[in-house]
Amino acid sequence: MRVLLDENLPADLVADLVEVDATTVGKAGWGGITNGELLRRMAGQFNALLTMDRNLQHQQQIAQLPFGVVLVRAPSHRLVHLRPLIPAILAALSALQPGELRGREQPGT
Repeated sequence: MRVLLDENLPADLVADLVEVDATTVGKAGWGGITNGELLRRMAGQFNALLTMDRNLQHQQQIAQLPFGVVLVRAPSHRLVHLRPLIPAILAALSALQPGELRGREQPGT
């Protein structure tokens, strides 16, 4: 599974996602582009977008995408808050279908 990490997630998180082929928006050379353009570029290249952008579901038609989106909900984008969520993130990715949004609730968010 090819997974793209949105700019709002730390690049170091890629190293923790060992069960998938993950890269970042920055490494793909797509830094600073709009969400709509990012989603268009992802089509055919990635199976999933991993993001913390809670507005994405309201701004884009996720159900129409040829890949799925996993929304990570954590107190911050710091690795100390994200690493405990890795098993749940990987589980969400493994069950993700095209056009599906999966969110991970974290107490306090």
